[in-house]
Amino acid sequence: MVTLVDTLAKPAARPRHPEKAHKPDSEIARKPEWIRVKAPTSKGYAETRDIVRAHKLVTVCEEAGCPNIGECWDKKHATFMILGEICTRACAFCNVATGIPTGIDLNEPDNIAKAVVKMGLSHVVITSVDRDDLADGGARHFANVVGAIRAASPQTTIEVLTPDFLRKDGALEIVVAARPDVFNHNLETVPSNYLTVRPGARYFHSIRLLQRVKELDPSMFTKSGIMVGLGEQRNEVLQLMDDLRTAAVDFLTIGQYLQPTKKHHPVKAFVTPDEFKSYETVGYSKGFLLVSASPLTRSSHHAGDDFARLKAARENLLKKRSATA
Repeated sequence: MVTLVDTLAKPAARPRHPEKAHKPDSEIARKPEWIRVKAPTSKGYAETRDIVRAHKLVTVCEEAGCPNIGECWDKKHATFMILGEICTRACAFCNVATGIPTGIDLNEPDNIAKAVVKMGLSHVVITSVDRDDLADGGARHFANVVGAIRAASPQTTIEVLTPDFLRKDGALEIVVAARPDVFNHNLETVPSNYLTVRPGARYFHSIRLLQRVKELDPSMFTKSGIMVGLGEQRNEVLQLMDDLRTAAVDFLTIGQYLQPTKKHHPVKAFVTPDEFKSYETVGYSKGFLLVSASPLTRSSHHAGDDFARLKAARENLLKKRSATA
């Protein structure tokens, strides 16, 4: 008998979430009618996809499985994810791949700047995976990307959505010094959920990070976002709003958590549009310049339009203060 060994066979694909492999499956709940979206098929979507591919870029739109990708890419809106596509953390809600990251692409800042010009973006959002393996958490690379976009497209406004730079002294200062127009860092959920939903992060560190941005540059807009449907209580969300306002955060986004796979944290509740509207009303009453709350709200959804609204809200507030002074 002769045994043939296929030496050209490809090794088994590495699991996207190896840390979740041992976890029991949880059934993915059927989405209510107010959350359903159409599959992306438009010409604009295809053109954006081709630009992203041509410049070898990564987008959080694809990596995180955003439900708004069809709408945003049709309008040539994309959120670029820098520092690779493998995250060093393993949040229970996130669909971004986890594991040991690859090296940094030093051409990435220029490639993103070229894509911004080609897509004609008036506003761009730059986010990243967590890079706990780097001494500065990737802060210098964030600054380099901001600088490259400024050089190639000076009229484009820039929003960064950063990790928490936990235990990375001086990292935040590097990003703020690059002067993005909006500094976004998401809390993701209420503090009681951190141990199970966001175990690698610390709630009050994230609050302090946002507060520190305002101390370094009071003129910079700050923004944060959370998901609901993870088992939080309404009073916890209201307390989180107060914590963000204590840190002088300008803009809050609230969206529905959607479970990516059976290994991820289950959806505990589908929050109704009326409940989202209530959160929006309360948020404005607490002093946020802008609140976006709806089932399909995501951090960078409609970011360009929201930035215009954010500036207008600040201008109106300053006028009111001037009139009563």
